[in-house]
Amino acid sequence: QVQLVESGGGLVQAGGSLRLSCTASGIIFRINYMGWYRQAPGKQRELVATITTTGNTNYQDSVKGRFTISTNTARNTVYLQMNSLKPEDTALYYCKYNVYTGEYWGKGTLVTVSS
Repeated sequence: QVQLVESGGGLVQAGGSLRLSCTASGIIFRINYMGWYRQAPGKQRELVATITTTGNTNYQDSVKGRFTISTNTARNTVYLQMNSLKPEDTALYYCKYNVYTGEYWGKGTLVTVSS
């Protein structure tokens, strides 16, 4: 059974940095892409960044140049380096693995950016 566990969230001042990690346990076949999503209070969940197994990345416009998504060679951990954080980045951050048979989600890690 596949499980995704996010970590690295916390409280940080505006302009600060955080590094989120998402570790997958279990056997995952045929990964299409991995991604980070976020949901702020009262808002819908939105895409933050994705990365394919060939290393192609995609970012939401508001985080371009500030966030970097990466993965380890085993593809069982996905990272999100977040720099120059802003209060509007405050949200619950989720990771997702999109695979041939569907998708897996973690339960999220909370990021709070104070002004």
